[in-house]
Amino acid sequence: MKTIYLTLNDARYRIILAGGGPPLVLLHGFTGSAQSWQSHFQTLGDHFSLIAPDFLGHGKSDAPAHPSRYSIEHCAADLLALLNQLETNRTHILGYSMGGRVALYFALTHPKRIASLVLTSASPGLADPHERAQRAANDAALAARIERDGIASFVEYWTNIPLFTTQRDLSGPVRAAVYQQRLENRADGLANSLRGLGVGVQPSLWDQLPNLEIPTLLVAGALDRKFTAIAQAMSQSMPNARLTIVPNAGHTIHLEQPELFDQLVTQFLDDSKIEI
Repeated sequence: MKTIYLTLNDARYRIILAGGGPPLVLLHGFTGSAQSWQSHFQTLGDHFSLIAPDFLGHGKSDAPAHPSRYSIEHCAADLLALLNQLETNRTHILGYSMGGRVALYFALTHPKRIASLVLTSASPGLADPHERAQRAANDAALAARIERDGIASFVEYWTNIPLFTTQRDLSGPVRAAVYQQRLENRADGLANSLRGLGVGVQPSLWDQLPNLEIPTLLVAGALDRKFTAIAQAMSQSMPNARLTIVPNAGHTIHLEQPELFDQLVTQFLDDSKIEI
């Protein structure tokens, strides 16, 4: 495993590289970083060459001052630049939550660069414009709270939101590692990520799902009813998608059921006879 820093469209990114084999990009969720995949580097790295960047505003990557630099369009452009710099023509992509939204957008805009797609606890955004406006307003308020109260106060709040209730069953060391990783983010970076890359400001991708022919694995936790319903709806719209609902798991399946999660990812690629 090694860490590199690359400048992608004038923004400096940290990227962790691990393993060997066909390339697999790992995209973390909001408040995460490349380190969020730490427990998967060895197992997945036995099968793939892992490429795990920190999103802007997260981990050790830059935190630009203007929220527009964090947009999903810019994320896709930076991801394309990353693949080009690493001389990676085609890759598998695995995205969790926020990272799943970016992965889906990238697959729709650059389908020839993607061999397969794994989306875990992800969504195509909000189709209803009123819902998008309300979500954008809520995210703007949360961004202001982060800047006002600081990162420690926000992490304490974020750790205890209902979405992560099932994380209370994680072992003490795992919970502590997740908590510490979140604390390593910057308040201004997380705030601007919410403003620029939140669900409320990204375009809805629901109407484009029938056009996505890339082999896709949709993964949701059975205890996460909201995202289970989203994944089920997505699977009905996508022509080449496989849906897996993981028992005894909530939103963070890769943390709550890590061994099963790795098996699902590797088996999907093997069963689909997907090659780079």
